[in-house]
Formats: sequence, C-alpha cells, structure tokens
Amino acid sequence: MTESWQSCSSLTTEERLDVLDLLNRTESLLGREAIDEARRRIVVHGWRAEHWLQFRDGVLVRYAMVNGIERAVVEMCGGEVEDHLLAHLFVTHETLDWWTRGPQTLDHGSCQVVRTLQLMQVALPVACVAVPAGATLRNFERGRDEQPWLEQNNAAFAHHPEQGAWLMADLDERLLEPWFDPSGFLLLEIDGQLAASCWTKVHELHPDRFGEIYIISVHPDFQGRQLGRVMVTQGLEVLRRKGVSRAMLFVDESNAGAKALYQALGFTVVRDDRLVRFSRS
Repeated sequence: MTESWQSCSSLTTEERLDVLDLLNRTESLLGREAIDEARRRIVVHGWRAEHWLQFRDGVLVRYAMVNGIERAVVEMCGGEVEDHLLAHLFVTHETLDWWTRGPQTLDHGSCQVVRTLQLMQVALPVACVAVPAGATLRNFERGRDEQPWLEQNNAAFAHHPEQGAWLMADLDERLLEPWFDPSGFLLLEIDGQLAASCWTKVHELHPDRFGEIYIISVHPDFQGRQLGRVMVTQGLEVLRRKGVSRAMLFVDESNAGAKALYQALGFTVVRDDRLVRFSRS
C-alpha cells in the first residue's frame, strides 16, 4: 500500500470531483464543515491555488490547500495537521500559518497560536430588539446596494485580517452562490446612510439545516447605539421565520465586546479553531 503527497496549482475536473467527494464525506463523518467556506468555493469553481493531494493506491484520502497573500495559509480537509505535508511545505515555505479545527495536540516546538476563532451557537427563537425610531430596515437589493455595503462593511472591519478589504469581485462572487438569498441580507439605514448590516445564510444541505450569521457589521459613525444587538436579533428572527431552530457564528476570541453581546443573547462557545504558525527550523 503506497501513499504520496502531490501538489498542483489547478485541479483537473476529475480531481476537483474527488476533492469535493472527500470534503462531503468528511463533513458527514464529523458533523461539521471539512474546510473553510472560502476554500471550498475555490474547489467548487476550479480556481487556482496551491492544492495538495494524498493518494493511497490511486484513491484520494487527504486534501489540503495553501493560499494567502502576505503569508502562506494552510488548511487540511478535517482541520488536522499532518507531519509529512508540513515537511513538504517547508521545502518552499519558510513560515506557515495553519488552521486547525477543534482540539488538537501539537508536538511541534516551533509552533505558536497566533489567532483563535470561536464557533458560537444559540437555539432559536431569541427575543428580537426593535428597530430604532427613524431607522429603516430593509433587504439588500442587487444593482443598488453593492458599493454602499462594501464601504460600510470595510469601514467597520478596517483592522480585520480578512473582512476589512473586500473588493467588488468578492461580493459579486458570493451574490452568485446558490445559497444567496436577499431576504436574509438585512440593511439598516439612518438619515439616508447605511449604518449597519446583517447577512445571514441557511445551510440547506446540512442534515440539521442550521442558520448562520454570516457577516454582521456596524459603521464606525454609528457605533455605540446598540445597533449590533438590533441587527443580530433581527437576523436571528429572519432565520427563525425560515424554520431554522439553531444558529451559529464565528467570532475572534480577542473580540471581547462582540463575545459579550453574543453571550448575552444566549450564544455559547462550542469549538475553538486555532491559526498555528510553524517556522522552518
């Protein structure tokens, strides 16, 4: 029985289907996502990245992706760290940031946790906070709201490592995804300005059909008015009306303000995902 890792910058049609099958089987086994949503989209659409595949007697048994701009970021299907792949990557990368999902035992003296994302969930319904007097809550409209939302979101996440630098192309790609539903994309306007937004999604293909607060943001000019609480609860109410009984979201462990809000609404932490930095010795 032979096993080997091989890399490519573009998956063939057969490889892409094999990877998607592996991701789907892993998700069914673990009961959670096998890989980050953005990386899954790269596979689905056949986009270029540093793809790593491990075969056993010609059958795909493991998959990982390396991408990133300033630093190589790695994630393996299932959220583990694999020593042989790490050795392969150190041939061309001096430093690596590797996403792990859930509890991991890492015996590498040269690694350090540089970021922790916490998965939080809550049972629905959650009491809905009313929209402030004079504010308007409405759904996102294609062809009208793309640029205003980008400006509002990027301002809100100006110092965020991923969320604060969205381009129009990033938004357009997601608006074309099968899961996109404008009824779950809420915008709050105050005095003619886009003050806050809450983008939700329903994981229709998951056995539990749960909901997600995909992106929640408040423009800096409107912070301090409890609009985050308004938008989260309004988003959860949209999910409840769609028949969803459980909702989840991701939050940086270091974001004490956001965590306090979510905990006050009944969210609890169910998993820690850690970004671990490895350096070539």
